[in-house]
Order: sequence, then structure tokens, then C-alpha cells
Amino acid sequence: MTDAVPVDRDEPHVLSETELWRRRYRQRQRNRSTTIASISTVLFAAVVFLAVTHTPGWPAFRETFLNGEVFRKTFPGIARAFLVDLKLMAIIAIFALVTGLVIATIRTSTGAVLTPLRLFGTVYVDFFRGCPLIILLYLFGLGVPSLQLSALPKSGTFWGAVAITFAYSAYVGEVLRAGIQSVHPSQRAAARSLGLTHRQALRIVVLPQAVRAVLPALLNDFVSLQKDVGLIAIVGGTTDAVQQATIDNSLTFNFTPFIGAALLFIALAVPSARFVDAYAARANNRQRAGALV
Repeated sequence: MTDAVPVDRDEPHVLSETELWRRRYRQRQRNRSTTIASISTVLFAAVVFLAVTHTPGWPAFRETFLNGEVFRKTFPGIARAFLVDLKLMAIIAIFALVTGLVIATIRTSTGAVLTPLRLFGTVYVDFFRGCPLIILLYLFGLGVPSLQLSALPKSGTFWGAVAITFAYSAYVGEVLRAGIQSVHPSQRAAARSLGLTHRQALRIVVLPQAVRAVLPALLNDFVSLQKDVGLIAIVGGTTDAVQQATIDNSLTFNFTPFIGAALLFIALAVPSARFVDAYAARANNRQRAGALV
């Protein structure tokens, strides 16, 4: 009987030549794809740039929309006014999330006594999700103050924020409702079997799983909210970035200030969008690997 050969557990695993060749091949393919994508992107951008800059109306367009002197004079004021948009966005996001959670909870309830509330939630979502946002802004920003009710604020900015809050709470409510319904009923039954009440099961077991499942969709709604906040300038009395750009446009007879305001909103939206993409890709990879998401 021969003695067993001891195995050194600390010795690193040695890859075979075949596996090393496969890894080198995959790396070469990735590098090749990256190089081709980069070259094609640069060429496409160059073609578009040359095509636009050689059009007959390019000089007039550049003077009207891309005036460097006007941009340098107006951009600092627009950037300061953009802080108003950031404050409104933060407030609206919080209230829309809370209201949407309430609507989703109501619409997923099962008790017969809550039928009137479920009908109200359905009508609420159908109206505020179906009505164009610009019409909601006019209805709330101009219509409600015209009622001359002394107990209600008269500010167009306030009612514009209310209109956007109602619209996005309907979107968020539907996203959260889909997340709640995606949680298997056995999860709720298991929680109840452990002695949790209906509210405790919803708060401790169901909602965390539901939010985790629909978080990419919620973040996409947040990205959309960032740009829609600028529409409050239509009815608002507060000078935000869009309103400041409108004032600068009336003083300079030039549309470059709107480009400056657009760049600020884009600078805010792009990192958020890339974060959403990265989170969704990470969640997808974890799910494919068989991990818990």
C-alpha cells in the first residue's frame, strides 16, 4: 500500500496552457472590439460635426445659440438660479416617493372595507399619469390661485411643485405596486406565520424586496424628474435656471442662455443615468450568477 502524497493547499492553482490561451484570446477580442468602437465613434462624431458646420446657416446658428460672449456673461447667473431647481427637485422627490408608497399600498390592499380607497387610488393614478404634465402645471399653477382661496398659497412655484409631485407620485406608485406584486405570496405567509401583523409583514418583509426589485425603475423616474422640474418656470414666480435663461434671452436677444441652462440639467442627469445603468448591470450579473438580489 503506497503512502498518500500530501497536497499543499497553499500552492496556487496552475492554469493549463489551453486555459491561458483562451483567456488571452478573449482579452484580444475585447481589446479589438474596444478599438473598433472607439474609432467608429470618433469617425461618426467627426462626420456629424463637419456636416453641421458646413451647412449654409451654420454661422447664424452659432451666433444665435452658441455665442461665447453671451455664454460667459449669463452662465454664472443661470448657475446660481439652478440651485432653486435642485431644492425643488429634492423636495418633490421626497413627497412623490412618500405619496407613491401610500398609493401603492392602497392599490395592493385586499380588504373589502378598503374598496373605496382602492378605487380612489386607481382614479388618482389614471388621472395624474394620463394627463400631460404641461396641462397639470397650468391647472395647478394658474387655475388654483385664480380661485382666490385665502387659506391656500398663491405662489405659482408652490402649485407647480404640487403638480409635478402628483404626477410623479402616480408613476412611482405604479412602479412600487409592480414591485410589491412581484414578491411571492409565500413571503407574506411566512411572515404572518412568524407572528407578524399585516403591517409588519409589509414593512419588514415585502417592501424591502419590492423596492430592491424596482430600484432601477425608481432611479429612472428620478432622472426624468431632474429635467421636468425646469418646467415649473412656466407658472412659477421663483427665478430658477430656465426662468433666468428666459430673462437673459429677453435682454440679449440671443438663445445661448438656454444652452447654458440645458448643460446644467444634462450635467446633473448624465451621472445619475450612468449610476442607474451600473446598478442595473450589477443586479443583472448577480442574478445570473445565482446570488440573491
